[in-house]
Amino acid sequence: MLKNNHPNFDKMDELSQQKVPFFFMVDFVVENVLIYTENELKENSLLIDFQNYTNTNHQQEEKSNIQLKSFPESKEDYQKGFDIVQQNLKLGNSYLTNYTCKTKIEINLSLEEIFYLSKAKYKVLYKDEFVFFSPETFVEIIDNQIFTHPMKGTIDAAKENAIEVLKNDVKEKAEHYTVVDLLRNDLSMVADEVKVNEFQRIDFLKTNKKNLYAMSSEISGKLKPEFQNKIGSIMKSLLPAGSILGAPKPKTLEIILEAEKYDRGFYTGVCGWFDGKNLDSCVIIRFIEKESGKLYFKSGGGITHLSTFADEYQEMKNKIYVPIH
Repeated sequence: MLKNNHPNFDKMDELSQQKVPFFFMVDFVVENVLIYTENELKENSLLIDFQNYTNTNHQQEEKSNIQLKSFPESKEDYQKGFDIVQQNLKLGNSYLTNYTCKTKIEINLSLEEIFYLSKAKYKVLYKDEFVFFSPETFVEIIDNQIFTHPMKGTIDAAKENAIEVLKNDVKEKAEHYTVVDLLRNDLSMVADEVKVNEFQRIDFLKTNKKNLYAMSSEISGKLKPEFQNKIGSIMKSLLPAGSILGAPKPKTLEIILEAEKYDRGFYTGVCGWFDGKNLDSCVIIRFIEKESGKLYFKSGGGITHLSTFADEYQEMKNKIYVPIH
């Protein structure tokens, strides 16, 4: 399993103990840990738009004719990785594995326009390299209470009785229970009195193609004294994020690295804003990256032994969207 001993975690601890605001970003395999104070964000042309913090006041003119074309990998290619995952699930090496792909897209917007026009809880534009618009909180820390909101399970909102269908879908339910259990255990490493406050809440996600319902839960705990004001130590303990990895973490990571034919990079990593006292952070999903002048959208979903190939292939494609309306 990952060692998570990057020196920047210590720097994050120092800054949070000194109550200095900073933004951080960690990639999926916890090899790249970037930290920026407020001034450094400007110097590095990083744009952030979170619920409680933004460093932009630019207004982008609305565009009415947004054209997004995607070129997903073939069913045959998707099947290769899917089969590796399923084989490991059957052997009991994992009971939930998040399998993702990289899809070439074409869109009549720049990364900067996507950043300004998309509507999401968390948005970041990293230079002219990637943009993401994530609906998923990783952890929040408010007055030494830590909260996490795992989001697992989505359905096309246009389906009849979509909410009931989602809540009662055996596969989606099993996936959601697994992630809630995993994150409850994760939080217990850094917090006491861990409890599930809200279970299977349904959120509505509006997109340019179709609307989705997503299932979330809320888990909270009281930070242990040794983790208070130590953002780096907390991240070191909790990463990689369970909701986009799977369970158990060490073996599932090995399966992902074998099954996926590309490098996730910062996709499915986490980033956060510490304001000097409290923290808000998100999972880096709904992610578009520029590579050699071409754009790629990274997406996927959780796979259990109950998953069907057709449904998972469809879900990976459903998640290729920009929330501009």
